[in-house]
Amino acid sequence: MIDMGFASFLTLLVISLITALVMHYAIRYRVLDGIDGFAAKWIAGWVVAWLASPVLGHWFAGAEISHVYIVPAFIGGFIGAFAPAVMWKARSMASKPRSFDVQQTSKAA
Repeated sequence: MIDMGFASFLTLLVISLITALVMHYAIRYRVLDGIDGFAAKWIAGWVVAWLASPVLGHWFAGAEISHVYIVPAFIGGFIGAFAPAVMWKARSMASKPRSFDVQQTSKAA
């Protein structure tokens, strides 16, 4: 899988493009609204789609293009496109200052 051909690279590029488009524009799950958020989803989607076949397995031998199994690649692509937004949202929630309810008590003299 490390020494992939150009056709495999293009197949993964198209799969990750589709998953990033769906997550960013159709479902609109994002933290960064611009092209930077879309590019991060596309890059993460490509990496996870690339790792998906060895990790998830080789499903549906008939649905294989250039030694890339389509179903695990799409599942990995969606996971990869979802992950950056989840991490950014979790980071922003974790770094947000918390408000504590503090009740003032009056001193009785």
